[in-house]
Formats: sequence, C-alpha cells, structure tokens
Amino acid sequence: MRSVTYSMSVSLDGYIVGPDGDFDWTAPDEEGVFRFWIDEIRQVGVHLLGRRLYETMLYWETADQDPSLDDSMLEWAAIWKPLPKVVFSTTLSAVQGNARLASGGLAEEIERLRAEPGESDIAIGGATLAAEAAALGLIDEYRAMVYPVLVGGGIPFFPQRERRVDLELAETRTFNSRVVYLRYRVAR
Repeated sequence: MRSVTYSMSVSLDGYIVGPDGDFDWTAPDEEGVFRFWIDEIRQVGVHLLGRRLYETMLYWETADQDPSLDDSMLEWAAIWKPLPKVVFSTTLSAVQGNARLASGGLAEEIERLRAEPGESDIAIGGATLAAEAAALGLIDEYRAMVYPVLVGGGIPFFPQRERRVDLELAETRTFNSRVVYLRYRVAR
C-alpha cells in the first residue's frame, strides 16, 4: 500500500512560515539540501496540496522558461511539472498544469489513491491539509527539514491535536548548512 507522507521545511520553533507569511529562511543555501528535495520528490507519485501551497508552487509550472535558473532548479521543475497533483480548495474553480481539483473529501481521495497500483508515495503539502489528514489518522510519515532559525510564530508544522501519536525515528541527516532532516514513521 502506498504511504502518505507530510514533508515540509520547518523552523526550529515549529513553523512552516513566519508571522508575516514569509518563508525566505527555507531557501537552500547549499546544493545538498536542494539535491535532497529533488531526490525526495522523485519518490512521489501524486502530491496533495491545499490552495495556498498550490498557488505558491504555481511558479514551477513555467519555471523552465526562466533563464536565470541553474541546472538543479531546472531539474526540479522538470520533475514537478508532470507530477500529478490534487488540489483541495473551496475557492478555486480551476487549476493549471497536471493538477485537478479534488472531487471528494480528503479521506476518500487518499483511499482511492492508496488503492491504485504502485509503490510511490502520496505526498501532502500544506499545514491545513496535513492537519486534516493527521486528525483522520491518514499520515504514515512526517518528514521535517528543520532550519536553524526561530521565527516566533506563524503557521505551525504540526497540527494541534487532541490525541497522542507515537512516532518511530526512521532517518536523520545533517547538512553543512546546519539544516537537519528528520523522518518519522507513525507507530501503529
């Protein structure tokens, strides 16, 4: 069965964006971090996004036309653009590229995608969508790229929960830039 993963960059104090909505502190300052993201996205078969993350990631639908991009960014764009995406939104009426609006609820979409053949991950992006998936017990792995910065507030990586979730450490990696990758499986 395909795993559902929630993977985002996060500040040390637990936020994916700061109080002003900024996330410039997540820009990879070394090739290794961005290469890691490229390798991770290669394992994804479909990406589920909330509206805000979808709108942020729209840049990559035409990024290959940006002459200022280096080879690794062009490689990311080449992987991201054809990747199937499912967008969960109550305000959008249409989406672009290889994306579609979700036709059902999150649990129904994940159940349908898990039933499809293949081993590739079902990735969830966006804290609001991930919080809904977590509340439904649908996330199999949490993957956090932790940046050495305290932003003091904003949108939290982890949803506020009313129940305990035990995790098993599956992988860690420290980059030269002091960024730390943490991968945890949900203990079942």
